[in-house]
Amino acid sequence: MENTICSNDSQRTYTAEQVARILGVSVRTAYYLCERTTEFKVIRLGKRCVHKESFDRWLDGQTSVS
Repeated sequence: MENTICSNDSQRTYTAEQVARILGVSVRTAYYLCERTTEFKVIRLGKRCVHKESFDRWLDGQTSVS
């Protein structure tokens, strides 16, 4: 597993491990979020992948609330 959150601009998904690092939560919590959310797209291709663009929009909306 790569240690960077996003290795380049052409990356179109995040792994659950990357989501965990971005949010500062455990991998288990990231998997739980991915299982339960309807706020961003989650794709299962062997390992669970999160659609980067929809996740980034969701995260921006979470952090912009005052």
